[in-house]
Amino acid sequence: MSIPEVPLVEKLLSRLSAPMAAILIETVKAARRRGLPLYLVGGSVRDLLLERSHLDVDLAVEGDAVSLAEDLAAAVGARLAVHRRFGTASLRGLDIGLDLAQARDEHYDRPGALPSVRPATIAQDLARRDFTVNALALGLAGEQAGLLLDPYGGQRDLAARRLRVLHERSFQDDATRVLRGLRYEGRLGFRLEPTTQHLLCRDLSYLDTISGARLRRELLAILAEDCPERILARAKALGVLPALHPALSFDRRRAVAFAAARGRPLAPLPEVYLCLLVASATPAQVEGALLRLALHGAWERALRDALRLRQEASRLAAPGLRPSQVVAILEPLSTAAIDAHALLEPPGIVRRRLRQYLEDWRYRRPALRGHDLRALGVAPGPAMGQMLARLRAARLDGEARRREDEVMLIRAWQLAGIPS
Repeated sequence: MSIPEVPLVEKLLSRLSAPMAAILIETVKAARRRGLPLYLVGGSVRDLLLERSHLDVDLAVEGDAVSLAEDLAAAVGARLAVHRRFGTASLRGLDIGLDLAQARDEHYDRPGALPSVRPATIAQDLARRDFTVNALALGLAGEQAGLLLDPYGGQRDLAARRLRVLHERSFQDDATRVLRGLRYEGRLGFRLEPTTQHLLCRDLSYLDTISGARLRRELLAILAEDCPERILARAKALGVLPALHPALSFDRRRAVAFAAARGRPLAPLPEVYLCLLVASATPAQVEGALLRLALHGAWERALRDALRLRQEASRLAAPGLRPSQVVAILEPLSTAAIDAHALLEPPGIVRRRLRQYLEDWRYRRPALRGHDLRALGVAPGPAMGQMLARLRAARLDGEARRREDEVMLIRAWQLAGIPS
């Protein structure tokens, strides 16, 4: 169905910043000069109709999108990133961000495979989309300029606040749509319509066909949402989390911890969230999750350190432990792992020490620096490093509260030949 909606184009321009509106107008002019039909597509149209505050600009061209983007980038001085396999290009610059894609048809050689693509009409492009509310297009240039294209009833589903797939093999073709559907539910406040939910649950095993890197990106996209715990609770209820990996679990206690982590961010939130998700997992399960989800770098370190911290819990509970000893245990570990452990730890000495470390002790440093020690006659080298470490411990343990106290300690250590 194509509906005349010229006011929507005006509404689109009014919703964009001045730089974005200007580059969109230039894009429309360039498409008209080349005789290329141009459309606003997908989530951009959905969010425009929903009047959401943040609006991306995703465009589809019936023709050479890359060539059009190259001309635009040169004209407006934007940075250009091109992905020729899919016929897409992104323009980025000061206060601008615009994505152009050639309208395409897709074919999946097998479930979970990246699709084979070929140039297509806008009708074919919309037919490959995940949900009806994303199978929308607003004509900007060409014969359908000013028309809202809605071939699958996306507007009805928007009004009913529901998510519906376009065909029954949708989740089999690309099981990342399972995770995207839950993310859209949480972000938009929508609900999977009954048949779509049945298909999602039926096809959970197809998550096994998706590469670890793609699953990781979808999971991290969920964790980047404003309120990921709502999405994760739904994922648990539908069996998606264990299907993704048995190491992942979620409950009311974790939901509270997620909200608390956002309330006083002490570490990178995605890493904290991941540690919370695997907090009940066995070491073997954590290792399996690292492999299956292709987690590396800071994510891998955080999860491994979360396991180590569980093993250190008895040491952290020891009576009479000095702050410097707590710091020695915790400082080698990821801050995200420590924060996650503190969020789940019941009230008591361990939680108190974890929080003191995060909020205070890890920041404490001696007033004296290396140049001060040189002025006091300490030669650069291992002895100076040892003295600075001892000064920090003295600060942490309350043995040196002022700069003068530190100077007195240095003098005393020098007289005693400590450190040697």
